Amino acid sequence: MEGDVAMDTSERIDYSVYLITQPYSPEHKDMYFANLEAALRGGVTLVQLREKALSTRDLLQLALKVKQMTAAYHVPLIINDRLDIALAAGADGLHVGQEDLPVSLVRRFLGKDKIIGASAKTVQQARQAVDEGADYLGVGSIFPTTSKTDAALISIETVRLIKQLVSLPVVAIGGISLSNIDALENEDLAGVAVISAILSADDPEQIAHRFKEVMSGRKT
Repeated sequence: MEGDVAMDTSERIDYSVYLITQPYSPEHKDMYFANLEAALRGGVTLVQLREKALSTRDLLQLALKVKQMTAAYHVPLIINDRLDIALAAGADGLHVGQEDLPVSLVRRFLGKDKIIGASAKTVQQARQAVDEGADYLGVGSIFPTTSKTDAALISIETVRLIKQLVSLPVVAIGGISLSNIDALENEDLAGVAVISAILSADDPEQIAHRFKEVMSGRKT
């Protein structure tokens, strides 16, 4: 597909500012795409499209549009949960949770050159993801979050233990904002996953840029 990001997973993927999309609604589509575009301009390094309520057909159309936008900025697009949508939209990868398809099966369908991430809250889950062939881990929830009200919190000590025992890149997720990101400063994370802190901001481009500065170690 023209404009696709070259996704050789032997190359280093930049997970540092990992943007997860907010729920899409046709009534607010202009703001949805404007905020996403602003975040891309600001320097987010990877986008995960996460949708729970759309029909398959509507989700595919959204994924195709978002893929076009992310490809224009050479930013990988990851689909959450939906292997069928990832395949149909030509996405750069898939992220799966503990109740979704196993990583090993996803790898069979997506092949070796796509990015596959897995959610983990424990060392056991992290090790299983490694054994099944995941490329990175999403670990959390680190802080309380409004995007998943039932998300169980895990301690920074658990994140640290996972990092010590597992060689995969770790992306922290859950309630992360510029006001609390300093608590993760010394954890040597591959990235932080952010939703509302960027997409609900008055200036998503500026906030995305600030996250990029912080994760690059250029705090100002």
